Amino acid sequence: MNHAKKAEIFIANTERTDWHDQALWFIRSKRDIAINKVAEWEQLRDIASQIKAHVLGNLDNYLLEFEKNALANGVHIHWAEDGEAHNKIVHGILKKHKITKVVKSKSMLTEECHLNPYLESNGIEVMDTDLGERIIQMRNEPPSHIVLPAIHIKKEEVGELFHEQLNTEKGNADPDYLTNAARLHLREKFLVCEGAITGVNFAVAETGEVVVCTNEGNADMGTHIAPIQIHCMGLEKIIPKREHLGVFTRVLARSATGQAITVYTSHHKKPKPTGEMHIVIVDNGRSEKLAQKDFYSSLKCIRCGACMNTCPIYRRSGGHSYQFTIPGPIGSILAPNTDLKKHSDLPFASTLCGSCEDVCPVKIDIAHQLYKWRQVIGKEGHLGKMKEKSMKITASILKNEKKFKFYTKMMRFSLRKLPKSMFNISPNKWAKNRAMPPAAKESFREWVKKSGG
Repeated sequence: MNHAKKAEIFIANTERTDWHDQALWFIRSKRDIAINKVAEWEQLRDIASQIKAHVLGNLDNYLLEFEKNALANGVHIHWAEDGEAHNKIVHGILKKHKITKVVKSKSMLTEECHLNPYLESNGIEVMDTDLGERIIQMRNEPPSHIVLPAIHIKKEEVGELFHEQLNTEKGNADPDYLTNAARLHLREKFLVCEGAITGVNFAVAETGEVVVCTNEGNADMGTHIAPIQIHCMGLEKIIPKREHLGVFTRVLARSATGQAITVYTSHHKKPKPTGEMHIVIVDNGRSEKLAQKDFYSSLKCIRCGACMNTCPIYRRSGGHSYQFTIPGPIGSILAPNTDLKKHSDLPFASTLCGSCEDVCPVKIDIAHQLYKWRQVIGKEGHLGKMKEKSMKITASILKNEKKFKFYTKMMRFSLRKLPKSMFNISPNKWAKNRAMPPAAKESFREWVKKSGG
């Protein structure tokens, strides 16, 4: 099922669509308020973009520097070519220490690699500990947003879910009450965990440390209690020096949730005296993207979700309609690189309005890449027969002045004289949920000529 069909299912519930749209726009509005308090915001974006571009141009050297310094800190470094290798490495660490209970916090990479089902199939209990992630884990579904994974779920649905699985009061959907119930439920898991897994927001080459930014503190709770801590990161998470963190921490939280900074910005540099610290560095197609001139800058992404919060398509179609770990505009330029045929519809799930580029804290040219992916998809023959035919017909009309005049005149006449139902047909996808516009009586050229221009 493609994006359009999945989006149609989501949009069928107009009430949900409306509050999903409004909730995300509220976050976008908070972002605008937060950045307007920073006079040098655009300079920060420029610097963040330049740092990321520099890193991508020298990634091999910075990765080796990071590895060298992390090893000197007593950290175990692992390299994973793909998701399968990543999962085997993590499982190997846990198996070596006979760990059967793991707590996990904030990691889109482990979602990308499908770590949870892999570990569970090998007899390991994995507990997502951030509230949003725990809710969707209990519902057995993937996140619909990279920062707000349960944004598509209403509090009443959470109340019902907690009543069924945590024995909370039936019908109680008070957020404070539900949050406290989740806290008590998770506290038990923390106390018996043997291993902790987190994602990584930034990895500092200069010091060999990783930085994890959270608002709930569960990543800290897990890594402090469990003797074995594992941090999983994409190889693009590298930044050169610790001083550069000041740039990224200022743009990350403001872009993501409208906060000045996340509640917790935790540095993990060395293992505990009686424990071990492991960092798994994952490629999973990133080096292939690095070699693509038109698309490599998507690796600058710091996973703030700002492009999703502003996107008119994402806000009204929901994250699950993208059927990719990272939804929204950024996901639509990442997904085709993993499977062009399967995700060929995603670059078209956009108005190309450019709002995603305007809010991106590292200035990724998202709209331009969406347009370029469309060209690639067309050349590779993944447009679909109907779209391919219609594009050829359109091209033949647009490049021939006589044809253009004739067909536009005929269309204006048809829109005025024929019943609207004639246009609401299967090939005309545009008219499916829209009213066809009233047709002008004359073209612009005809008006100019008549006006003596």
